[in-house]
This record gives sequence, C-alpha cells and structure tokens, in this order.
Amino acid sequence: MSLSTGVFDSDAPTPSVGAFTGAIGDSVTVLPIAVALAALTDLSLAHLLLGFAAFQVVWGVHYGLPVSVEPMKALAALVVAGTLTTGELAAAGLLAGVALLVVGSTGTLHRVGRYVGEPVVRGVQLAVALLLLETGVRLSLGTPSLAVVAVGVAAAVVLAGYRRASALVVLAVGLGVATWQTGVPTPRLPGLAVTLPSLSAFSARAAEGTAAQLAMTVGNAAVATSLLLSDYYDADVSPDDLATSMGVMNLLAVPLGALPMCHGSGGVAGKYAFGARTAWSNVVLGVLYALAAVFAVGVVAAFPLSMLGVVLALVAVELGRAGLDTDARGFAVVVGLLGVLANVGVAFVAGVVGYVLWTRRSDAPVPA
Repeated sequence: MSLSTGVFDSDAPTPSVGAFTGAIGDSVTVLPIAVALAALTDLSLAHLLLGFAAFQVVWGVHYGLPVSVEPMKALAALVVAGTLTTGELAAAGLLAGVALLVVGSTGTLHRVGRYVGEPVVRGVQLAVALLLLETGVRLSLGTPSLAVVAVGVAAAVVLAGYRRASALVVLAVGLGVATWQTGVPTPRLPGLAVTLPSLSAFSARAAEGTAAQLAMTVGNAAVATSLLLSDYYDADVSPDDLATSMGVMNLLAVPLGALPMCHGSGGVAGKYAFGARTAWSNVVLGVLYALAAVFAVGVVAAFPLSMLGVVLALVAVELGRAGLDTDARGFAVVVGLLGVLANVGVAFVAGVVGYVLWTRRSDAPVPA
C-alpha cells in the first residue's frame, strides 16, 4: 500500500461540482444505516459519523481516488434486527479487522475467494436485505400515516429518476420532522474514549456475524471494488490492498465507537454516477459527515420510527436487487432464505459447502 498525496499536490485538480455531487453517491447507504443504529440502539450517531468522516479523508488521500467507505452491512443489519448486541457488533468488527489485515498483508485473499463464490456472496446479501426489510416493515406499522408519507416521498423520487437517492430523501424529510419537533439542535463536540468489548461479547453469534460479513467483504468490498476502480479510474488497487486498509480501519476505529466499516463497489459506482472523478469527493464528504456529527445528532431521538422503517425497507430493496443480480439466482435465494430462517452465519457456511461441492464436480456449471 503506497501513500498517494496527489489530492493536495499543486498539479492536482481543485474541487469541482462533481466532488460535491459525487459525495452523495457514498452517503445513500451510510446515513440511513447510521441513523437507524443510533435510533434503535445505544450507539452514538456522532461517533459513527466521525468514523466515516475520518476514513473518507484518510483513504481518499491514501489512494488518491474516490474510494468508498461504507458500513459493514451484514453486521449492521444483524444489530438492527436485534440478533447482535452492540457489544457483539464491536467484537465482530475487531475480528473482521484482524482477519482482513492478515489476508490482505499476506496476499492470500485470492485463496479465500476461491471458496466464497459469487452465488454465496449474493445469497448473504439477500439474507441481509430480508432481515432489514422485516425490521423496516415492523417499524413502519407503528404510525402508518407517517409511513404513507414516507412511501409517497420515495415514490416521487423514484418516478423522477433518482431511485438510489430515495432512501436519502426520505431520511432528510424525517430529519425535518424531528427538527420541527425538537427545534434547531445545539452544536455539541463528542468526546473520544477507547472502549473495548468485554470477553463475553466475543460470542458464537459475533463469530457467525463476522463470517457472514467477510463473505460480502471479500466479494464486494475487495474484489469488485478493485475491478471498478480499474474500470472507472484506470487505477491499480489490488484486492489485497483494500483488505489491508479495511483491516487497519476497523482495528483503529471500532475501539473509538465507530461502526465496523468497509470499502464497497456500490459506493464507488454511486460516487462515479453522481460525478466524482477525484479524491476531493472524499474530502468533501468527510467534512460534511463531521459537521453532521456536531450539529445534527440532537434530533435522532425524535426521528419518526415509522419513517425510519421505510428508509430501512428502501435500503433493503437496493441490497436485495444486488443479491439477485447473479446467474445462480436459485442458489442465492436458498442461501438468503436460510439466513432468515436460521441465521446468516449458518447460511454462509452452508453456501460455502454447497458451492465447493458443486464446483468440484467435473465440468459442473455454476449452480442455478
């Protein structure tokens, strides 16, 4: 991993409109999930946002590219659904950090990837989507009138041709409602303290969640992100480099109260689609996250949970679309349903075993 300081070189391009619009592309998943976790658990939104702020800037400067920094969605979904405690979330983030740092720094990610085929990754994505959808629907039923308003707003955004931004727009409307109820929030600087999870948090559930998350991380956050950075920006960033940076990020950020984070092909594609062409979009987004951490966290407690449910459902739909984007759709659906009926860790292990057995058959096609 070689440090690139091209963002601030004298010959580097200055911030453009694309740097500001491109920042939206990486926030459409981050903000809904961060707000949901802060509203439904004891996690601090300020610390979650500061984690994203810091590492947006760090990896933008490091790679000299508009690299994405996203939540580890499998772990976040398990916490939102009540399957993992926040302590187990932190433990899983540290376990994932160690695993990613080891495979990335030793150049062995490709060996792991041989056993975690694309159908397994898609199946885990689908399981996570179904868990988020279940939670979203349950929350939406609390105050149906607000949920109907949120669905109407989302429909208008989709019809206007901005489907990927629909969750972000509904989130903004919900924050507006909360601000109207609580008044303009008072700026507050969050304190920083190192907090490590207890030994009991390193449970079987944390290990299962880590395994499920790593399935998504290997395929989407490392391999697919490396390919997209090459396609969009003609950049040579290997999956092992990305795994190493994700490992470092989580080992540093999680003890400070941040959410377990990863890179992601969806964030890179979103940034590119919204106009990001340089790492300035990371710097811009980092500053915006930091400002939100200071000014906007006071309204989270008043956020309408029914509107939050619609936000989660919209995120689930986008994730589910990705989960079904495979030639082995039947295989992915089976893994996804197993993740809901049993748990995501069991679904991951079963998917890996099924994929390995299938591919060891001579001339076997991809399971469909």
